[in-house]
Amino acid sequence: MPRDLPSLNALRVFEVTARAGSYTQAGEELHITHGAVSRQIKLLEESLGQPLFRKEGQRMIPTAHARAFAREISAAFDHIGDAARRYGKSARSRVIRVDAPATLAMRWLIPKLPGFKALRPDVEVRVSTAFSNAPPLRGSFDVGIRRSPEDKSQFEVTPLFTERSTVVASADYVAQRKLRKLRDLRKAIWLSTESRPAEWETWLAAAGAGDLRAQQTLRFDHFFVTLQAIADGMGVGIGPLPTLDLDVRLGRLVTPFPDVLVEGTHYYMVLPRDADKPVYLRDFTEWLSAEAAAQSAHAPRGGKQAGPS
Repeated sequence: MPRDLPSLNALRVFEVTARAGSYTQAGEELHITHGAVSRQIKLLEESLGQPLFRKEGQRMIPTAHARAFAREISAAFDHIGDAARRYGKSARSRVIRVDAPATLAMRWLIPKLPGFKALRPDVEVRVSTAFSNAPPLRGSFDVGIRRSPEDKSQFEVTPLFTERSTVVASADYVAQRKLRKLRDLRKAIWLSTESRPAEWETWLAAAGAGDLRAQQTLRFDHFFVTLQAIADGMGVGIGPLPTLDLDVRLGRLVTPFPDVLVEGTHYYMVLPRDADKPVYLRDFTEWLSAEAAAQSAHAPRGGKQAGPS
């Protein structure tokens, strides 16, 4: 669809002016006159249909609306500048932009990145995060990680691994509540997440304890918040492996009932089909696939496994 865009030059002048907080300073930074700055701001205000600055004494102060608009314009110019550096003839920077769900990025991907850095010290990996209920991949990225495959007409989709979930808690909480048998869970506070409904019911069904109930429950909006509450000893929750393998290995979390594992989320690597794929990007995707394969090969195999009910 055609884009109805304001003047890019006016947007550039506006972004600098909002950041500098002064027409005069913006003019000095852009090497144009105060009057030229004023004309470009007026042109943009006419295009948008509302004022962007108000006069206070001798200064022109951006409105709250203008400050929010400036933040988005600044991010857009950053993307344009990044693309120009990456795809320009003399580009030397090697940057990979990865978009991944927040918990997976924080608990699984980022702790592994030093391993890739050791292989390719000349490559910078930038990670952005998305919530599990975020819309499909949008914007500027080289590699995406998602729970469900995207449109294969636009993306190359490669399976990474499948999570298996079990009860997780802090070691102190398990010791204090003496959680040794399934029925001991009645003494615990059960923590759950709005974006992961029925996870407790699914796990209890796999454990053959579908009639078990908690005396108290707490629910959070996002899983990384629930996970922090678990680590802080507020209660027990359902956590995915291998996403939380490092937390378990370091003792930040324990799995009091490791034999009961429920197959859960499938994760996929997603690459735009029409994007340039230089050698360093292929190196990263091969490394990522190898890391996922290694996790799958060493995944715990409990005596009671089940698929989602």
